[in-house]
Amino acid sequence: MPASYRLNKVLKELNISIDRAVSYLEEKGIEVEKRPTTKIDAKTYEVLVKKFDADRLQREASEEVVINKFEQEQREKRLAEKKAKEEEEARKLAAEKKAEEEKAKKLAEEEARQKEQAKKEAEEKAKAEKALEEERALAEQKAKEAKATEEAAAKEAPAQEKEEETISKRKKLSGLTQVGKIELPTEKPKSKSSKKAKPKKEEPKKETPKAEEKKVEAKKAETKKAEPETKKADAPAAEEKKEEGSEVVETKYKKLDGVRQVGKIDLSQFKDKKKEKEKSAAGGPNKRKRKRIRKNVKLDDVKKGGNRRGGPRGPVRKDVSELTEEEVQKQIKETLEKLTNKGGKSRASRHRRDKRRTRQEQEAQEQLQQETDKTLKVTEFVTVAELASFMDVNVMDVISACMSLGIMVTMNQRLDANTIELVADEFGFDAEFIDADIEEAIDDIEKDTEADLSPRAPIVTVMGHVDHGKTSLLDYIRKANVIAGESGGITQHIGAYSVEVEKGKKIAFLDTPGHEAFTAMRARGAKVTDIAIIVIAADDQIMPQTEEAISHAQAAGVPMIFAINKIDKPAANPEKVKDQLAQKNLLVEDWGGKIQSQDISAKSGLNVDELLEKVLLEAEILELKANANREASGTVIEASLDKGRGYVSTIMVQNGTLRVGDYILAGSNHGKVRAMLDERGRQVKAAGPSTPVTILGLDGAPTAGDTFRVFEDEREAKSLATRRSQLQREQTIRTQKHITLDEIGRRIALGDFQELNIILKGDVDGSVEALTDSLQKLSTEEIHVNILHRGVGQITESDVLLASASDAVIIGFNVRPNGTARDLSDKEEVEIRTYSIIYDAINDVKEAMEGMLSPELKEEVTGNIEIRETFKISKIGTIAGCMVLDGKVYRNSKIRLIRDGVVIHDGELASLKRYKDDVKEVSKGYECGLNIKNFNDIQVGDIIEAYSIKEIKKKLK
Repeated sequence: MPASYRLNKVLKELNISIDRAVSYLEEKGIEVEKRPTTKIDAKTYEVLVKKFDADRLQREASEEVVINKFEQEQREKRLAEKKAKEEEEARKLAAEKKAEEEKAKKLAEEEARQKEQAKKEAEEKAKAEKALEEERALAEQKAKEAKATEEAAAKEAPAQEKEEETISKRKKLSGLTQVGKIELPTEKPKSKSSKKAKPKKEEPKKETPKAEEKKVEAKKAETKKAEPETKKADAPAAEEKKEEGSEVVETKYKKLDGVRQVGKIDLSQFKDKKKEKEKSAAGGPNKRKRKRIRKNVKLDDVKKGGNRRGGPRGPVRKDVSELTEEEVQKQIKETLEKLTNKGGKSRASRHRRDKRRTRQEQEAQEQLQQETDKTLKVTEFVTVAELASFMDVNVMDVISACMSLGIMVTMNQRLDANTIELVADEFGFDAEFIDADIEEAIDDIEKDTEADLSPRAPIVTVMGHVDHGKTSLLDYIRKANVIAGESGGITQHIGAYSVEVEKGKKIAFLDTPGHEAFTAMRARGAKVTDIAIIVIAADDQIMPQTEEAISHAQAAGVPMIFAINKIDKPAANPEKVKDQLAQKNLLVEDWGGKIQSQDISAKSGLNVDELLEKVLLEAEILELKANANREASGTVIEASLDKGRGYVSTIMVQNGTLRVGDYILAGSNHGKVRAMLDERGRQVKAAGPSTPVTILGLDGAPTAGDTFRVFEDEREAKSLATRRSQLQREQTIRTQKHITLDEIGRRIALGDFQELNIILKGDVDGSVEALTDSLQKLSTEEIHVNILHRGVGQITESDVLLASASDAVIIGFNVRPNGTARDLSDKEEVEIRTYSIIYDAINDVKEAMEGMLSPELKEEVTGNIEIRETFKISKIGTIAGCMVLDGKVYRNSKIRLIRDGVVIHDGELASLKRYKDDVKEVSKGYECGLNIKNFNDIQVGDIIEAYSIKEIKKKLK
């Protein structure tokens, strides 16, 4: 404690004014100078603290309110800014979407307009073709009639009349367009009829090049139209030639079929030679008009119809309905670039355009990276702590999210795929299961047909609380004493048994541990089973482990049968148990519900047969079937390492038949089945559906709960096992979080943060997993349990070397170290603890952690002494003659000197005497003399308070 205090600091601490403090001290008889820099002693400070402690507390509370208010304002401000930003982004997105919709609408309208125009053109073309057909048919009919008339007239009238009639007919047809010239023999004499027909040959006038360019399509239409008319005109012309030949020369001719080219028309005679000379003088030789260049138009995009010049019509517009979202965005972006880049071909504009494009690409890449970072690549059945590590959030936040979803979990509980997806979605992540491809490779087997299936035995799991009689029930059913082989009288492994009941029917039983440490093992049993028997003691009530077993069965969708045990005890009350079940919405058949129940006594076997009948009845309702004529598949129940036999795995065959010599893949382990044993150790050669067996031959201990399958191809099984091992290593590495600056700061703030490193070895994998979860639950903020390594099998030299390097403790559960490892542990001074009961292991580790915690210091007052007289002795100091008022004063006691209720000095005794003798203690009612170490300001009437400081062992919270 400081010897003096500045008055201004004390006033600030106590939240009072200087006038108030000075006036109060004057009332107490303490003179203090009214100045902020005045120093006051500890006694005066204690007087002020006792008086104005309430003001200090009020000030601290007000500061907390101000801080909380400031933090609330800051939080609201951030929320408002975030909301404004989101609204602005939404507004921009809406504007962009509206622009895109308008663009798409315009494109749709343009396309519709083009389609309408094309439709009109097609209709007009069809009408023109129809009219041509009608005209052609009419012309042919008229030609036939005219020919018949001419032949009749030629027989009856003279040739002159026939010639006049022909001339008159040609006059009528003078309106037709001549498209060719018929070359006649030169010997033909010119007659009057030919002279009169000459002006008719000059009717089709030659068009200029300009006119011909403008009317290309019109010419084509006229050509098609002229075909029937030409035929019509040729008929009378041939008759005329024939008539003329009869007078002068007989002429041979051929009838022309349609229009054919018989010559070329020279148009140079119609050109204006004066204009051509002027044009050549001004621009040199005649130049062809430059063909229009079409940019970004491919030949495939051009329609073949042709325009009025006979050329391509242009690029084909893409149907708006076929445009994708990316193409629309690309067109909008190009249009905006064209609008912003107003023909800028300078170096600066190109630089800005490249810079803008680079920034856009970078933003797109960052957005893609953010979307990728929001994807969690996990495997199914990860723990809550591992999921929190993947998302980099606090594990308590994940537990809160699970509770809000109605799922009660702990930090070491494993989650299924649906729960992982829900929790990840709560934190804005997408869950991707990275071993899905492996599972798909496993599941690519052909499905069973109904004809291949045959009835199989039900797999029944017995679950419940500790010491409620689960294993005793199985003992009676199997006629064997299983409990004798379990340490502490409790089941610590999953037992798998096949029992044959009456009428030759079989039932496969799974016995799961009831202790709370074996939650994962019980859950695993519920996932394998078809029917669950929940054992509840009639002289007890529904315990937490019983509720947990019911929850696992409900989550797995497994029908339950309640076995109310120990009804032969005097305190048994089965109706009370049924009442408690009814309160949890679990109505048994006796109470009008649908869940079967049976009152039994596992010890005497009372009503056990009725319970088995109900199990068989439930199995018949489920219609359990499997195909025995195929490769086996099922689930690993337990795995262990035997010194003489190697890795031993207990499995449950669920489909197919497993035989000795089959090559199986279980989890990340593989191997050939060298031997198969039943639950009693007898060798079997084949195991059908719903049969539990123990196999030898795997290259490692698979994790309890892994599925297995028989492979014909050994190479494929090894490849899948390697990939699974890589995934497990990757997951282990990713879940190991390295220490951060924040964690270092937290540990420094705590001051006495410590870690307890443990290497855990067990006999079976399920027990190792359960013990790991239990030990990790003991971690607190001040001390952390770190499981460096866990495995199945005896403790080896490598375990001892790892413990020596990492300063860890080795815990063996139902295993022992070999001789070399024990010698090495003595040499390296590594502690090895072995246990056979899980309670002992957990309690010892808990006590060790409490011993590592720094103890709490508690002060205890032992006595009060009043000073009756003082004596000053040279070279020694002031000696006080005292009377012990209460309690005792010891020679090694710490003391406080109190004067007028204020502590003047805190120190130790230099000596304690009764008369002339040194003593260790003085009791109440006795006088003594004492000297205070390094302090002589002792007055008559002072009170000396003797006290001691005790260390109290901390307890884990």
